Amino acid sequence: MSQILKQVEKRIAPGEALRRRKENLAESVLQMVRAETANRPEVVGVELGGSFAKGTWLAKKADIDVFIRFDASVGEKEFAELGKKVGFSALKKYKPYIRYAEHPFVEATIKDTKVNLVPCYDVEEGKWKSSADRSPFHTRYMTKSLTDRMKNDVRILKWFLKCNGIYGAEIARQGFSGYVSEVLVLNFGTFEGVLRAISQIKQGQVIGSATKEFDSPLVIIDPIDSNRNLGAAISVENIAKFAMLSRAFLKKPSGLFFKEQKRRQVRSGILKDVLVVSFRYRKRSPDIIWGQLKRAATSIATQISVEGFTVLRRSALVSEDNDAHLVFLLKSMTLDRNRLKTGPEFFVADHADRFIASNRKRSVMMWISDEGKICSLQSRSHTDAREFVKHLIRKNLQSAGISAGLKDDIKRFSIVRGDKVVGKSIKEAISELVSTDEAVFSSN
Repeated sequence: MSQILKQVEKRIAPGEALRRRKENLAESVLQMVRAETANRPEVVGVELGGSFAKGTWLAKKADIDVFIRFDASVGEKEFAELGKKVGFSALKKYKPYIRYAEHPFVEATIKDTKVNLVPCYDVEEGKWKSSADRSPFHTRYMTKSLTDRMKNDVRILKWFLKCNGIYGAEIARQGFSGYVSEVLVLNFGTFEGVLRAISQIKQGQVIGSATKEFDSPLVIIDPIDSNRNLGAAISVENIAKFAMLSRAFLKKPSGLFFKEQKRRQVRSGILKDVLVVSFRYRKRSPDIIWGQLKRAATSIATQISVEGFTVLRRSALVSEDNDAHLVFLLKSMTLDRNRLKTGPEFFVADHADRFIASNRKRSVMMWISDEGKICSLQSRSHTDAREFVKHLIRKNLQSAGISAGLKDDIKRFSIVRGDKVVGKSIKEAISELVSTDEAVFSSN
């Protein structure tokens, strides 16, 4: 294992020349921002943050994050507007644009490096006014707490997570963030220590010192805020993948875990049972559209199941040109014309009467089974999943669980089977939905 990890570290750790180049760029950005904020009394300070400041950045990817600290007395609306104004002025030579988290921030690309200017409040630890307020404290804490050896182990862990598709805190991914990677290495000492701990996790396990109870499959306490559970943003699927990947790697260490994983070839037949709902949406914050799509996918899947179809998996996708897709893998795209509904035994008079009253009109026929139960044979309204979902979206958006912000967009939709889709990104998403992740299951 040690030889594999040494080779990985050599590939992903930044060399001296790259380090100096990034440091010079970071200093240049700091100077631009400080010059722009020098005469603004609302701005208390400017400092580097993120993985670059903490020394845990990957050679293949190193954003420069600069945090602009505003006086805590600045109102929320002014805070957002000033943050944008300062960001656009400081980076005006580099075609800046707006990105969104809880509050908007400004991003630009300088010499192939993304630069983020993020506003936050200058507050005491624990007295947060915005979600970004913790970031400078994270930077100071990790800079002080992580040894150089630990920083390299954080890099190895990040690369392991990235290669296996479970890295990134954004709602589209719901994976393990860079900061969570740092917290895990800090708690367990090394990359191997993290994998050994994760390979044996129990339901509801707490990593760190909690001051209250949290209800999530894995609880990871933020070292600078004991009331914050970093694990709440990680999906159950990604927690499970990390645990199983850890077991597989520890059982049989291989450099293949640090390369982009290939998935088993999809059998073409299964694509006929994939349902894809596609539509264009008006541009909005990635977190907003992803949240809306995930809720829509969950709600529509519930309605499909209520109708009698079996939904095996579901996902959502945002592709280029503001195209959105809701994807459902069904056990079968069609159902029998009739369905059997079995009621209570005739001995229980009240229950039997209620069952008969509620089902008599919709029954093709009713009878008493050999077990003494009342049975109702009923015709289905929909036997084709595509036709049902079309009806649901066209006639009953409220039951479909489509949020108000998405209703106008989804009214102009199309539905196709998985074997009929075009477009690289949607084909890749379907492939991921209907294939086996070999690395996750390689220990068996």
